[in-house]
Amino acid sequence: VQLQASGGGLVQAGDSLRLSCAASGRTFSSYNMGWFRQPPGKEREFVAAVIWSGGTKYYSDSVKGRFTISRDNAKNTVYLQMNSLKPEDTAVYYCAADTVAIKVAAGYRFWGQGTLVTVSS
Repeated sequence: VQLQASGGGLVQAGDSLRLSCAASGRTFSSYNMGWFRQPPGKEREFVAAVIWSGGTKYYSDSVKGRFTISRDNAKNTVYLQMNSLKPEDTAVYYCAADTVAIKVAAGYRFWGQGTLVTVSS
């Protein structure tokens, strides 16, 4: 699976942004999809994940209620809708795919290249 993340940019605090991650291959619907982020100078951290069917979603406490993950298996794409953005959301955001892993970055086999989100105060 090859993943291409897009949609990052520079926004102001309180704004919204939607990230997309397009996947190649015909088995996209078999993969759990996750979003992770790496703030400047920090470790990569879990943001959100959705299982292969789209039926169950997971969020980190820091984004719960503000971010929404969704997937469109017909379009081989997973989205991350980010609302009420804060300066601490500034990071490079990565999408990832795996048939087993959900919240643990080390468990994901396939990664996109990352897209930078910068939130100014």
